[in-house]
Amino acid sequence: MMNHLKKISNPLLAWFRARARSLPWRDDPRPYYVWVSEIMLQQTRVAAVMPYFSRFVAALPDVGALASADDDALMKLWEGLGYYSRARNLKKAAQVVMEKHGGAIPRDFDELLALPGVGRYTAGAIASIAYGARVPAVDGNVLRVVARLTASREDVLREKTKRAVEEALAASMPKDAGQFNQAMMELGALVCLPRTPHCAECPLASLCRAHAEGIEAELPVKAAKKERRVEPRTVLLIERDGKFAIAKRPKRGLLASLWEFPNLIGGKNRTEILAFCKDAGLPVKSVRRMKAARHIFTHIEWRLSGWHILLKDDSEAAVKEPRAPFGSAPLPPLTWATRQELSDTYSIPAAFRAYIPQNT
Repeated sequence: MMNHLKKISNPLLAWFRARARSLPWRDDPRPYYVWVSEIMLQQTRVAAVMPYFSRFVAALPDVGALASADDDALMKLWEGLGYYSRARNLKKAAQVVMEKHGGAIPRDFDELLALPGVGRYTAGAIASIAYGARVPAVDGNVLRVVARLTASREDVLREKTKRAVEEALAASMPKDAGQFNQAMMELGALVCLPRTPHCAECPLASLCRAHAEGIEAELPVKAAKKERRVEPRTVLLIERDGKFAIAKRPKRGLLASLWEFPNLIGGKNRTEILAFCKDAGLPVKSVRRMKAARHIFTHIEWRLSGWHILLKDDSEAAVKEPRAPFGSAPLPPLTWATRQELSDTYSIPAAFRAYIPQNT
């Protein structure tokens, strides 16, 4: 693997210089920009990240601003990107940088790796792109490219395989490590695609063993993923005097500390919804079924049904703790938000997007 990969630098870098996309964190590779962009790009396409990145660095232009950011404001900036623990870890890491590194993002790979939310790939990306360190940055795109170049049938999801690729690339790394790492990522993102690689456009086609053997589509090898669990849920859009009930999720677990519409595990019918409202002390004026939706997380899929519950206008709707008549947990403390506040202030996860009332 090592000797074969030493041949790819020149054609790869020539291709990258001619074809590299203009990206704000690439055009201005200051360490903070590289770090924020790499965290945003985890599990997320470049096109989706672009507007988020611009808004984020405009609102939080440096490590100090990020370290002191209000949690709700931070979540609002991240709203829609998903994997919200990434944003929480960004802030934790910024606080570490301020406390232990005087506000300067470390240059050293191991010091970067010690920051919350920074794995080996991200540490390698920051060290090489922002500081020129000759260390590899191996993500899913790079693993796919290397597996095809070497016709490797090793499972790329195994840590042993990832480390072997890191070692081989480190031994083959040219002087301009940042450009090389970005070129490998770019090749995987634009040319060496998962299902239908564009081999006719690839600068490394003549060096690709998988292409020579006609097995591009078979690589990389990945162990079968565990089947995703399906969980029905019922979302309650509770409206009173033009405001809507939201609640904060627990500090740990899925969508931790984000705002949500009250919801119940399982699919509930009209009779059950009315019984729940009565038990919760909600003075109902009308109940209307809303459209169904679904949201897919990494290991779970929510299948959502929704009910718009309009409360009587003249009631303060003091919600008492319900008896949970059909296995649901009691309603958490509720906050009442206008349509504008839901749009501008509170971060509602994409899982509930289908039920966010629109401004009229």
